[in-house]
Amino acid sequence: MNNSILWSSSTSAFGSARRRVPGISWALAALVVSFSLPCAFGRTTEAARSSGWVVIGVEEYRALHAKAFPSEREPELAPPVEATMTRVDYDLWINGDLATGQATLTIDVLKEGWVRVPVPAGLLVREARLDGKLVSLFAGGSAGKGAGQLSALLSHTGRSTLLLKIALPVLASTGQESVTLPSTPSGVTRATVELPRQDVDIRLNGGLLLDTSETGAVSMWTAYAQGTEPLTFLWKRKTEDHRYTQGLRMKGGLTELVGLGEDATSVTAEVSVEVMQGAAREVKLQLPDTVTVNQVSGAMVADWESKAGELRVTFLEPVEGSASFVLTGEARSPRDGEIGIPLLRVLDAEKETGGVAIEVLGAGEIKEIQKQGLENADATDLGEMVANRQSPSLAAFRFRAGEAKARRALSVNIARYTPQAVLMANVEEARYDVLLTSEGKMLVEARYAVRNNQRNFLKVTLPQGATLWSALLAGTPVRPGQAPDGSLLLPLEKARSGEDAPAFAVDVVYFSRGAAWNDKGQVKMALPALDLPISRTGLRVYHPPLFRLTAEPGTFRPETYAEPESPGLTAENEFETGVYGIGSGGRIGPSTAATDAPGAAAPPAALPGSVATLLESGRKVATIDTKQALVDEYRTKASGSKVSGILPIRVSFPEFGPTIYLVSELTSENQSPTAELSYQREKKGGAR
Repeated sequence: MNNSILWSSSTSAFGSARRRVPGISWALAALVVSFSLPCAFGRTTEAARSSGWVVIGVEEYRALHAKAFPSEREPELAPPVEATMTRVDYDLWINGDLATGQATLTIDVLKEGWVRVPVPAGLLVREARLDGKLVSLFAGGSAGKGAGQLSALLSHTGRSTLLLKIALPVLASTGQESVTLPSTPSGVTRATVELPRQDVDIRLNGGLLLDTSETGAVSMWTAYAQGTEPLTFLWKRKTEDHRYTQGLRMKGGLTELVGLGEDATSVTAEVSVEVMQGAAREVKLQLPDTVTVNQVSGAMVADWESKAGELRVTFLEPVEGSASFVLTGEARSPRDGEIGIPLLRVLDAEKETGGVAIEVLGAGEIKEIQKQGLENADATDLGEMVANRQSPSLAAFRFRAGEAKARRALSVNIARYTPQAVLMANVEEARYDVLLTSEGKMLVEARYAVRNNQRNFLKVTLPQGATLWSALLAGTPVRPGQAPDGSLLLPLEKARSGEDAPAFAVDVVYFSRGAAWNDKGQVKMALPALDLPISRTGLRVYHPPLFRLTAEPGTFRPETYAEPESPGLTAENEFETGVYGIGSGGRIGPSTAATDAPGAAAPPAALPGSVATLLESGRKVATIDTKQALVDEYRTKASGSKVSGILPIRVSFPEFGPTIYLVSELTSENQSPTAELSYQREKKGGAR
């Protein structure tokens, strides 16, 4: 019975159904009769006195009921808001401590009947007109939100314009005046403010200043803002900036890189200026006639022009502090022989710092250099642009301190070769002396016989955790540089080209720590990695006498000890142990053993410099004149320049304990050779 409805099959039931459902349509009644008639005629007289029923589904009943009694139309929804403020336009005139003018409110009414529209809070309204007719404003709102706020009543839908004559106070503080327009629920807010004054600086909070103009003695500003935030105009009298009226005084910095190619010469320069007085609207550079500028780029560069041997670079705005830019170009120069290097100059600079670097592109080298107003410098002293160059032939110079207008000139002699005949650089032989201790400490003296034609530096990567003690170039202590990856950069001597370039020695002494030794175990020694290939390597290991060492199969193999074969390492050994040595107390003088030995060779020629007076043949004590010469030389050097940082020193390698000698061949560049050794404590102490 829940999902069906029973209908009577008799006439009385039909009438009863009509009474139960008042207003049922005749179509529904006919349907009921069609269901009841077969039951009425198929029964006897006593069936006529009984009632009958017809069952239909609930959904069918609802459909029939909907046709019999159609539902009324649903009422339309009310608008979400009664009225909206579409736009607000302000036109104000500043007069002393008061800003007067008018505010035009564009209002769209959406609801039928009377609608209350609030006026922006904070406005002092003198008069209100709605579509040109005077209207009255009232203070609406209950005691709480909106209490006391002026409102206008609108009675018809559509767009209306409410014109308000208003006044606003002008606030003054610390030499600055301001006027603030209140926030409104409008989507667009425009404000025009006129001030009967000129030479003022305007600033805006809460909006965008679209236009400023000065006509006669009136300054006018136009701004747009979002109505949800207050709009504030702030102005003050312009202060005279004397920087623009003062004479320009500035310092210039110029780092130039010249690439001498076989077909063309490239010129790249980094220029910086530092303004000390006034403001620089442009910078002028002096260009040699052979230089053509292709591009000038920089954050402050607006435009540039190259004309009549002068480059004029204009800035976006006058520079009061510092600015920099980069220029690139090319120059005409011969392929080889005597080449004059084009030097740029910063004009109108009181002081000019920086330098110039020259690199030979292709198969060639710099044979001779003639310079004026320049000093030799390290490539790392001229900044990243020069330090990052990997050219095998690079010469760097810095500007000599002095007047910015001092004459500078630079010329080089370039020799070109066929690529097959050029030997760039090579390590002919490498020798390592290693002193091991049972505490895991390791002192290593590495000696390399280098043949070099064009390389400026030898890059040495020490094992991880190693500490450099000293570095020598051809027997002279040097202070190495440092690459960006932490490797050492040792300066190299440049020899003549070809395979007959003489070999010279590069020595490095470093210290490292490892794990302490047990009675038995293995030790792995990682040696420095060079950026040059090594032809052959010799490794001599000094170890504690209480242990026995055995070489494991690998890169190195044990052999009988042999002296170095390279002339560079042989000459170094002769200098250290031959005629000249280091005496007691660090005194340099003739070796007693060498001079007293029968048949000893005569000492070599005197070394250059004032120290040569101490190394004269057959003399061991300096005269008074010699001592005075040394004192004078020391005073001259001490007063003329100072050396910063740690001075380079020379460390002597101690030879102690039994040894084992290993050799290896053909070590590729940037590869760290490794030797593996097994150690075992001897049952009885003592050397083997």
